[in-house]
Amino acid sequence: MHDVPTPGPEPLAPAPEPLSHALKQRHLTMLGLGGVIGAGLFVGSGAGIAVAGPGIVVSYLIAGALAMLIMRMLGEMSAAMPASGAFSVHAERALGRWAGFSVGWLYWFLLVVVLAVEATGAARIAHGWVPGVPQWGWVLVFMVVFTATNLASVKNFGEFEFWFAALKVGAIVLFLVLGTLAIVGWLPDTDPVGLANLTGQGGFLPNGWAGVVSGVLAVVFAFGGLEVVTIAAAESDDPARNVARAVRSAVWRILLFYVGSMLVIVTLLPWTALEPGESPYVAVLDSIGVPGAGQIMNVVVFVALLSALNANLYGSSRMVFSLAERGEAPKGLLRVSGGVPRRAVLASVAFGFVSVLLNLKWPDSVFLYMLNAVGAVLLFVWALIAVSQLRLRRRIEREAPETLTLRMWGFPWLTWVALAAMGVVLVLMLADDGARPQVLWSAGATASVLVVAWVRELRTKRK
Repeated sequence: MHDVPTPGPEPLAPAPEPLSHALKQRHLTMLGLGGVIGAGLFVGSGAGIAVAGPGIVVSYLIAGALAMLIMRMLGEMSAAMPASGAFSVHAERALGRWAGFSVGWLYWFLLVVVLAVEATGAARIAHGWVPGVPQWGWVLVFMVVFTATNLASVKNFGEFEFWFAALKVGAIVLFLVLGTLAIVGWLPDTDPVGLANLTGQGGFLPNGWAGVVSGVLAVVFAFGGLEVVTIAAAESDDPARNVARAVRSAVWRILLFYVGSMLVIVTLLPWTALEPGESPYVAVLDSIGVPGAGQIMNVVVFVALLSALNANLYGSSRMVFSLAERGEAPKGLLRVSGGVPRRAVLASVAFGFVSVLLNLKWPDSVFLYMLNAVGAVLLFVWALIAVSQLRLRRRIEREAPETLTLRMWGFPWLTWVALAAMGVVLVLMLADDGARPQVLWSAGATASVLVVAWVRELRTKRK
């Protein structure tokens, strides 16, 4: 009598993707650099400066270090097992179907809701330039253009993102150069500023370490978006090598751009002179005499919003396609034409249109609840990335060590440090009156998806 073999874990090597492989190394590199440079940095950083003062530099160092660790973990797993579902596939292989289902659908929901914020923000800027076209008209134009772009070919997405990212990176580099020249007094009609703005108005930490912590809460979610590069890697000509190179080239430069620009801002201007909700970048450019600084930054923010819209539509379509591949979404979404999952794109943009309509019609009620429901979801996604890396690293070392072309630093200790940091951020958000609703609504959304995943598991076991 023979024993019935028990099923083992899924093989590490994923099945070949039916999608196109038209993305090049330059696309992924710029996507990695530009993916987290958005309106959250150009405008939202003002809120962090308001609570932390010059200590915002430390806040960005802390938040950026956490984002760098997450990106390194993602890079390690994606180089070893590239897949269009990226961390959803990794979570399923590490923890089971419930994890892949939960993180995949939560991330999809996050992208299509945030897509509405980006479309509306870009439309508001465009309406200011061309008042004759109503805001909803601009939203319609953007959604149609980027839907067509994503339906045509993945190379179109890559080219759009390459040039969008190039403009954002160029703007940051130019800002850093001009700011540094102004600090040392090498620009016309400027004198060296010294350290007066870093040590005056209450000192470097005017609100103490509590202000630095509040700054972390204000800026940490601005680093969301780095995940898309690992989703896109599956559609490149050499996924394992390309994602490793993209992560290596992006990780330090991102921290330089964020921390460096914050250091320029709080060195050049008194932090008390900056208004929350207004772009500190505009304030700096105005102070050093750059003509039309406000309009220049409006163009940069406009491009950043369209870039994020394009990336989120791409990322959401690939995530729901990957879920369908694994039986976690309707099989009808698996139709691929010309290397593009067109039904997955249309499904994602359809929900995106609904989100936009809710944002235009009920921004302070229905849509606000949806936005709160995804406010802290990114932390859940990041936490599952870290847990998945802890589980998969040992297995990869046993079964396919040659695929570990990119390794997480200080494994497993730095992975545990990242998990602990996310736990601290979550607790601090619960203690903060402004952030608490996001945590509670996001916890409700997460719990709902987990319940659905649990019910699906029970049904599967009964069959």
